[in-house]
Amino acid sequence: MLALLAPLLISASPGSQVNDALILGDTLPPRLQDFGLLVDGRTPTTGVRAYHLNTPLFSDYSEKFRFLYVPQGQKAALKGDGLIDLPVGSVLIKSFGYPADLRAPDRDVRILETRLLIRRAAGWVALPYVWNAQGTEAVLKRAGQRMSVSWTHFDGQTRTISYAVPNANQCKGCHVSGDAITPIGPKARNLNDGVQLQALKQAGLLTGSLHGLVRLPHWDRPQTGSLNVRARAYLDVNCGHCHNPTGPADTSGLWLNWDQPADTNLGLYKRPTAAGRGSVGLDFAIKPGDPGQSYLVARMQSLEPGIAMPELGRATVHTEGVDLIRHWVKDMP
Repeated sequence: MLALLAPLLISASPGSQVNDALILGDTLPPRLQDFGLLVDGRTPTTGVRAYHLNTPLFSDYSEKFRFLYVPQGQKAALKGDGLIDLPVGSVLIKSFGYPADLRAPDRDVRILETRLLIRRAAGWVALPYVWNAQGTEAVLKRAGQRMSVSWTHFDGQTRTISYAVPNANQCKGCHVSGDAITPIGPKARNLNDGVQLQALKQAGLLTGSLHGLVRLPHWDRPQTGSLNVRARAYLDVNCGHCHNPTGPADTSGLWLNWDQPADTNLGLYKRPTAAGRGSVGLDFAIKPGDPGQSYLVARMQSLEPGIAMPELGRATVHTEGVDLIRHWVKDMP
């Protein structure tokens, strides 16, 4: 994906000055450009830094452009291999778009929306902004929005979906830990590629030791890890922010975070708990050696409300991701 090509610490051509007062204030600006963070959906202003994730969240095959702003004089802090602790005044920025043809991901990209996570003194605030057709202005859409999107897929066929910009409550549905909104993407293990974190430290923007830090593999690159670790990385990123002991899906008892031991809570011979009809009549979340009898796989390949997982952020089946998890389950003894 194109977002993976964006190296950290590449600043854009000169643009608007970042408005720290607006970031720290309690208002909700109607225009994205008021913050001075981006020139357009793909281009950061000076002081805003691009980054990528080893294994990104799947969002209906969209391309994502990720950026980070840390206010001058402040530093982020490493706390193990989990989420980086960002100081008040920081902003996580993510733009979503589609190229006309997924086989040429850097050409004819239409940017649809840009989501902000702003760390204010009272906590994190999530704001979705939708771009106009010309890509010249993005306006706040706290109630969300749907739009029709078409592209040419890897197989040469045209695909069309009803793309959903999340509303404020849907943002909280994923970005929550306990009762507080929190980031889910920029974990140290998923940023650890041997370059990005080192560059942040060299720039004086990051504290903490990099020694012994876990490196999450690329889910789709066998050279970066075994089938097991790539499948665990995929589940950690796409499912683990909800399916963990303190996440929104804690009552399910199905915990798919990276450091979960390979036991019943990971799904091995785990019977349905609070799954409703989501178990699709199957006995186990994961039946080792038998993906066809594992409701974890069945839910990933479903689009039916009440069964499909993840339940937010997708209107298509991630065929390649399902294949990875299917092979992982089949390979289990």
